[in-house]
Amino acid sequence: MDDVGDVGDVDGRGEDLRRTGHGPLAGFTVGVTAARRADELGALLQRRGADVLHAPALRIVPLADDSELMAATKDIVDRAPDVVVATTAIGFRGWIEAADGWGLGDALLERLGTVELLARGPKVKGAVRAAGLTERWSPASESMAEVLDRLLEEGVAGRRIAVQLHGEPLPGFVEALREGGAEVLGVPVYRWLPPEDLGPVDRLLDAAVSRGVDAVTFTSAPAAVSLLGRAGERGMLPELLAAFGHDVLPACVGPVTAVPLQAHGVDTVQPERFRLGPLVQLLCQELPARARALPVAGHRLEIRGHAVLVDA
Repeated sequence: MDDVGDVGDVDGRGEDLRRTGHGPLAGFTVGVTAARRADELGALLQRRGADVLHAPALRIVPLADDSELMAATKDIVDRAPDVVVATTAIGFRGWIEAADGWGLGDALLERLGTVELLARGPKVKGAVRAAGLTERWSPASESMAEVLDRLLEEGVAGRRIAVQLHGEPLPGFVEALREGGAEVLGVPVYRWLPPEDLGPVDRLLDAAVSRGVDAVTFTSAPAAVSLLGRAGERGMLPELLAAFGHDVLPACVGPVTAVPLQAHGVDTVQPERFRLGPLVQLLCQELPARARALPVAGHRLEIRGHAVLVDA
């Protein structure tokens, strides 16, 4: 994921903020639900002045010893699919490493070199090429929907398609392929599970419903599902949804990540490019725009989260 680079002026006062040592997110508190690359996202936010409340809503469990992954790998080695869809870089690398551990690495790479290999985005493409393979195609949008459209346009009837799962089922994707007549083989490389320590998640939930955070970021759909599920377990889901509907900005890295929130009627904001940097840049635009400004005794007071700016 790209760094945000220069954020630029925010609401016309970015240069004033930089001169006084305040970033465009000064005064705002942002919750981070990510498990992977949470430190990187937190650093990007803090660099722009935000306070960060880190609460990983899930953990990634590799399945190097999992019988399902081994069975799927052997199946692919024994009977080549027509298409293999690689969805995440960490998952693809984990798959190759697990196959090496079982003594199937060379056979798997040889087999993958003979199929139509599709990579969901540039990071996956990098992992594919690092393994000595070449992808046939990669969508510009990094969207599984675009991958699905391409496959359906090509025609999937009678084709065998292996899909590297990225921690949660892909029911819409898989069902559409099966309805089109394809045989679909799932490759479960790792799973998302709730965090072992729920304390940080509970603190984030408490902060959200009490408006102690100004935004909550989501970089995966499972994180959104996990946070909503924990809110439900604690009997505070209606309060959380109300907070997201008014005072706490839910910011998602992309449309797939936003689906669980949208299913609950929550409107989210998303950057045009599905990366950490553009996500932070979006917050640098959205949060200051939501700040309340008041003229007081000839001065301009701006309420920004837990802070107040006087004349910028």
